[in-house]
Amino acid sequence: MKVNITGGPIPQAEVDEYVKRAEELHPGTTAIDIAVDGDYVDINYHIMPFDRIRRITGYLVGTLDRFNDAKRAEVGDRVKHTL
Repeated sequence: MKVNITGGPIPQAEVDEYVKRAEELHPGTTAIDIAVDGDYVDINYHIMPFDRIRRITGYLVGTLDRFNDAKRAEVGDRVKHTL
């Protein structure tokens, strides 16, 4: 995981704790920006993008690229519910 520190030095043990907490709270974190401002620390997590996965006509899919015409027609005929 890449760690970017700006604003001043902080102990390595503190950086290690920020990394540990990021891994616990946000699995998939690719980088952390740590901005030191006196006694305060601002942390920004960079999380890997997530592709939307849907269950369509009995298949788990992210996109409809691999569907044939019949499956695409099923998707088009679906009733979409809203809240």
